[in-house]
Amino acid sequence: MSRLIMGPFNRVEGDLEVSLEMDDRTVRSAKVVTPLYRGFEKMLQGKDPSDALVFVPRICGICSVSQSTAAASALAKLHEVETPPNGQHSTNIILATENIADHLTHFYLFFMPDFTRETYKNETWFESTTQRFTPLKGDAAAQVLPARAEFLHILGILAGKWPHTLSIQPGGTTKTVSPQEKFKLAAIALKFRNFLENTVFGADLEKIGNFASCAELEYWLADVGPYHSDFSRFMHLSKDLNLKQLGKIENRFMSYGAYEMNMGAPDTGHLFAQGIFENGTKQALDTKSITEDVTSSWMASDDKARHPFEGVTLPDAEMKDGYTWCKAPRLNNKSFEVGALARQLIDGQKLIEDVVTNSGSNVENRILARMLEVARLVPAIQEWINALTPGEPFRYHGKAPMKGQAVGLVEAARGSLGHWMVVENGKIVNYQIIAPTTWNFSPRDNQGTPGPLEQALVGAQLRDGEIDSVNVQHIVRSFDPCMVCTVH
Repeated sequence: MSRLIMGPFNRVEGDLEVSLEMDDRTVRSAKVVTPLYRGFEKMLQGKDPSDALVFVPRICGICSVSQSTAAASALAKLHEVETPPNGQHSTNIILATENIADHLTHFYLFFMPDFTRETYKNETWFESTTQRFTPLKGDAAAQVLPARAEFLHILGILAGKWPHTLSIQPGGTTKTVSPQEKFKLAAIALKFRNFLENTVFGADLEKIGNFASCAELEYWLADVGPYHSDFSRFMHLSKDLNLKQLGKIENRFMSYGAYEMNMGAPDTGHLFAQGIFENGTKQALDTKSITEDVTSSWMASDDKARHPFEGVTLPDAEMKDGYTWCKAPRLNNKSFEVGALARQLIDGQKLIEDVVTNSGSNVENRILARMLEVARLVPAIQEWINALTPGEPFRYHGKAPMKGQAVGLVEAARGSLGHWMVVENGKIVNYQIIAPTTWNFSPRDNQGTPGPLEQALVGAQLRDGEIDSVNVQHIVRSFDPCMVCTVH
């Protein structure tokens, strides 16, 4: 048995290392290390609750809207204020735009460039993949980066700026929309849709988003060929490398529900459903069963796993059993995978249901789910834009109480994000955040159970001639980690 330490990882938001126990060039166990502590939860203590809207977007520069939305959602519940339809649609457009941009950034700039490594030089697809996906120099970058930048103009119109917008507030958004701006938003969304259909997918978005089975997808891929689009390129090389067998873990998924359709109302629904998937079935989510364990964290502890409303963040770098700053969130004392694969499975997207039934959670299926989510989200954005009504309210106001507690739950690109806030005497006394990568990259809990990534790395092998495993890179990146959110 030997030990291999990989890190810091490039093309990852924040700092990440993995410690691997190797046996005959195969990973037998893994520990995921997040070496940077940031302390936002401690910063918020003693602040006015509304100050959270200024602090939390700065947790991250690529998913700041998700943090804003979670904080605004918690404050809206605290203020007991509902959101008018315009505010609901505008918030959903802003969040979906950021999430789509994150998905494309991940695919083109973080994930696909790993297939241009020299370890793949003898593969039949290597030359064309290198020409297409070499970081910043490949053909794809020259097309994707301008399209992404123009798409993000939506955030300029609705959010004022990106990242770190202040337009998302409890009860809606501060920016109203004129008829001329509505027309411009529709034009931007249509142009971006055309880019996706012509370059990324090579097909109508509805066709991609409505694939209903593995057989239907395979038939289409065989018909169009491997170099038809960037999506088909990925599916071709994934099949060649058998990425369905890489990074497999137990099928246990969770989603808080994405894009509220009745914000603040008792019958709140979502574009993508809320729930969990366990033992082959979909079930209701009970957030009261969420806890955070710090057994393996550099955190002072009384060895009790706590619900976030009672959570404690006391950094202690001398904890003898600690190996990371990341806590271990659990639902019913079990680890759950979060992200696009969880969202699309729980929402009932037929292709994702089929691939999970056939091959479970793995590298290919995580990427496939992200791409399908992009195809499903852009038409939704177009519908939300069309539903905006200039002249009608975009925000309702409530009254901040002196005491109370509330939680804001959203789905960021990488998965389930929750903000738990406790207020006394008009000040925050506790603020706990569980980010998507905290779920996926969690350490071992008090039962010794590893988190999703630590499970997924077991069985990964070094290819011939490798020192650092490209397979480990693929598995890590398949979760699209955001380490600055992980330890916030």
